[in-house]
Amino acid sequence: MNNHKIPRLSLVGGGPGDPKLITLKAIETLEKADIILFDALVNNSLLDYAKNAQKIFVGKRRGWSRYTQPEINRLIVKMANKFGHVVRLKGGDPMVFGRAQDEIAYAEKHGLVVDVVPGISSYSGIAAYNQVPITSRGVSQGFWVLTATNSRGELSSDIAIAAQSSSNILILMGTRKLPQIVEKFKSFHGEDYPIALVQNGTTPNEKVVVGKLSNIEESVKKHRISNPAVIIIGEAARHVQSNNVVSNMLGDLNLLKKIS
Repeated sequence: MNNHKIPRLSLVGGGPGDPKLITLKAIETLEKADIILFDALVNNSLLDYAKNAQKIFVGKRRGWSRYTQPEINRLIVKMANKFGHVVRLKGGDPMVFGRAQDEIAYAEKHGLVVDVVPGISSYSGIAAYNQVPITSRGVSQGFWVLTATNSRGELSSDIAIAAQSSSNILILMGTRKLPQIVEKFKSFHGEDYPIALVQNGTTPNEKVVVGKLSNIEESVKKHRISNPAVIIIGEAARHVQSNNVVSNMLGDLNLLKKIS
């Protein structure tokens, strides 16, 4: 029971996958939690930091979810009022495609104290882990980060806008929409434009394919790349240095880069 604890919600970022990439503040918050509500993209070994907390899985897997978002919102308030400190443990950073604002607004509306513990986002963490410069002086002065789909499951309209940019583009959870994404980018960059996909980034199960718009679909199908994956499009894709590259179809482009 609550025992007069102040009902509290902490949204905690668990990082991109490698459990060592969680922050010290996140660990401290997990250690103090009474209830952990954790998502599917969270490395389950992080739950070991919350030895005295009850753990409840509320994530989604391939379109299936145990709880809807409104049900999660209500569960947060119910658990906080009953037990005290609820931690919503999310993969990456909780404020990046994490439905965090829905939970914050609902919790504050019902009187909970709310704080956020940032995490290393999957897009930046996976890129850095694989030595991919998503900005590079004289080459790319910026980058885009997009989700592949809108709330209706359709290809995001922002993809067509981003495809016109010369900056590097990072698309999250877009493997199923890859043919549509490739088609959009071909319209502005041609078939030889570099692209890479990183599945299960920063974990021992990481798989990477590198190629061009013309051949990436073939490589993804051959090596059974699926979500969770980050799609990297642009000059940054040439720099992937993972030990788990299962296919590199850039060919002479990478060789010329190393020689020059």
